Amino acid sequence: MPDDPVFAGITDEAAADLGGQLSALDALGWKAIELRSVDNAAIADLSDERFDAVATTLSDEGVRVVCLASRIGGWARPIGTDFRHDLAELDVLAGRAKAIGTRYLRIMSYPNEGLSGHRWRAQVIARITVLAERAEKHGVTLLHENCSGWAGTRAERMLELLDEVASPALKLLFDTGNGVAHGYDGFDLLADIAVHVEHVHIKDADESGFTLPGQGAAQVADCVKLLRANGYQGAWSLEPHLALKPHEQGVPAPGAMSAFVAAGRAMAGLVQ
Repeated sequence: MPDDPVFAGITDEAAADLGGQLSALDALGWKAIELRSVDNAAIADLSDERFDAVATTLSDEGVRVVCLASRIGGWARPIGTDFRHDLAELDVLAGRAKAIGTRYLRIMSYPNEGLSGHRWRAQVIARITVLAERAEKHGVTLLHENCSGWAGTRAERMLELLDEVASPALKLLFDTGNGVAHGYDGFDLLADIAVHVEHVHIKDADESGFTLPGQGAAQVADCVKLLRANGYQGAWSLEPHLALKPHEQGVPAPGAMSAFVAAGRAMAGLVQ
């Protein structure tokens, strides 16, 4: 077991502005962050000047970035979306990842949009193959999350995607709570993919919605044990969905900061 687990958070669920996001980390005593948005703008959409200011602030505060959460292949970009949007975002984020000191970019695998199962699979694999080749040239790694898309909810498809793309620039990201939200057993899925997991999101949920880690049906503690048994040594990144659900556009709800901090403390108790 690692002596000092790395705790990080997708802190736009605590506050939209960077100052608020850093306050959430400070309340938890954490020094790592997973960046998704600042001031309600995706990281790829920030101006160069604004991104440089974010990077400088994080460096000054001694906060390291463990991953950039992209929109590539995600819920708002189904398989019929113009692929050039994802290529452009990859190019921007790859440069920003290197500038800010991380090599990881979160992606998904394209929700369907009227295609047959065969065509959907073929187009997803074709797109992610191109993305992985481009990522490898940039020196970054794509992390496919068990969320939206063709390979989002089934372990055999995740493994098939890895086999078909066959790139060192494509790994897996496991989110503990997505199984409950999407109607499958996340722990069972993890058992089949654990050796390929490079990054972890922690959340929990039950039939009523998202909960503090450890209070739902996601078997978070069991997932942590299974990951460690398979050699996982990466960061544990909090994405609690208690006050903000990215699929529902908006700003964090009142109480988002306290909810995020409570979730972080619960997560740390499970991972320590």
